Amino acid sequence: MEFAKVVRSRRMVRHYTGEPVAEEGLARIMDTARRGPSAGFSQGLAFVVVTEADLRSKIAHIAEEPEYVRRRFEPWLSSAPVHVVCCVSEAAYRRRYEEPDKRKPSGKPRAWPVPYWYVDGGCALMLLLLAAVDEGLAAGFLDLDPQGYVQLRRLLDIPEEVVPIGLVTLGYPAPDRRSGSVARGLRPLGEVVHRNHWGGA
Repeated sequence: MEFAKVVRSRRMVRHYTGEPVAEEGLARIMDTARRGPSAGFSQGLAFVVVTEADLRSKIAHIAEEPEYVRRRFEPWLSSAPVHVVCCVSEAAYRRRYEEPDKRKPSGKPRAWPVPYWYVDGGCALMLLLLAAVDEGLAAGFLDLDPQGYVQLRRLLDIPEEVVPIGLVTLGYPAPDRRSGSVARGLRPLGEVVHRNHWGGA
């Protein structure tokens, strides 16, 4: 699919037909997701791909899907045949920047005013969402409350130094109730893009 069409077609889908996703297509999506930028080529990203029905059901419970359905939305996580937990490792970045080719001449530890493990995680997440559209699938993203992340980590045996940053659902779209937030529309380009300095047109 043409890139511009992929971008314009992408939206957060919260209801799926339940039809299985072909393993070949899933492999292509994950291969694309891992190709995003990586500060220092630290490669501190990881994905836990969950297709087992029992695990997906437990994740839906952790994400409080019953409460979501009580609010008259369609089942979301339980209808998605694939869950992808996106993860980052701050420790991997810090280790990489202690290596000789990245260590500061002063020997002082890098300050990391911007935590690039999260920046790279966001890039990987967007590639994942776009790759799903390119594959003819739909995708949605959700986060969990702090206790939910603790339960998810235990359920999926995620190591302590690896932080889950959210969950992507993949599958074939079914009719869903769209978020009311979409009605806000995109901000005008002139409000988002500043030329040469803030406020420059």
